[in-house]
Amino acid sequence: MSELTTPETKQATETLLEASGLQKYFPIRKGLLQRVKGNVQAVDGLDFSVQKGETLSLVGESGCGKTTTGRLLTRLLEPTAGKITFEGRDITHMSQAAMRPLRRDVQMIFQDPYSSLNPRHTVGAIVGAPFKLQKVATDNGIKRAVQDLLELVGLNPEHYNRYPHEFSGGQRQRIGIARTLALKPKLIVADEPVSALDVSIQAQVVNLLEDLQNELDLTYVMIAHDLSVVRHVSDRVAVMYLGKIVEIGDRTGVYEKPMHPYTLALLSAVPVPDPERKAKRERIRLKGDVPSPINPPSGCRFHTRCWKAQEVCKTDEPPLVELAPGRRAACHFPENTPDAGQTVKVV
Repeated sequence: MSELTTPETKQATETLLEASGLQKYFPIRKGLLQRVKGNVQAVDGLDFSVQKGETLSLVGESGCGKTTTGRLLTRLLEPTAGKITFEGRDITHMSQAAMRPLRRDVQMIFQDPYSSLNPRHTVGAIVGAPFKLQKVATDNGIKRAVQDLLELVGLNPEHYNRYPHEFSGGQRQRIGIARTLALKPKLIVADEPVSALDVSIQAQVVNLLEDLQNELDLTYVMIAHDLSVVRHVSDRVAVMYLGKIVEIGDRTGVYEKPMHPYTLALLSAVPVPDPERKAKRERIRLKGDVPSPINPPSGCRFHTRCWKAQEVCKTDEPPLVELAPGRRAACHFPENTPDAGQTVKVV
């Protein structure tokens, strides 16, 4: 996978999106009267911002709340608590009618290219739908605009009248990307855009997203469970565990000197193609399963699986604090801090 840009070459100074105390609880209803007996704490108090022109990646195991966070940011889900600000405007509880004009600026790329495209519609109808729904006028008609978009994402403009089943998985995802770009959005939330694709195609789609970002000045929130995929496109990385961000920082720092034990464990599981480097690296195997988000552990949510856990971890929840410039982690006993006695580096 080629690395076209680096965080150091991007200028990210203007805050485009900000989330503060973001929560999403799904009620559990039981009985004839459907009374609420508990909540699934999918997202529980997230604080982060996204700068204009950057790529922020949300990573973590399945069930940690990444996709729910993405749907909250695009307002496909209503937040339980907290605040979402887009370009200085509070959109947390904005009505669907008020959100309609904002849909042009905030779009989403869905995970499954097979189910996100209507099989009964042609590519032209699918990619051209945003123009009709938002009543956006085009210079040379919708058909020409759609063909230009298809060409932009690497597809043949002559495929305008074909149906989704006539395309491969990678091509279908390109169609989804073309639809997302139709209204020239400022922010794109990409929900695991390559996880359903063949490994040989993943790099092509990731490189396409990076090329489009450079060409169209896009801002990405990339959701992924595979750290090796987002490593080459991220400016900053936020690691999630059981509904919370446990570490956030610049890509180089998080990958080379992880501070939270969970981040260290995730990175130790990334496949390494070099046998010599693989032999030198110790794989950290976490004990047990991820606790239920219905009844998460007290204190630090990771303490039930952490090899560094002590009594304080069971009772006191560690805050997400800055441990180094641009690096925040929520851990009582973090790794790779400036005052740590030994540096643990994942290679």
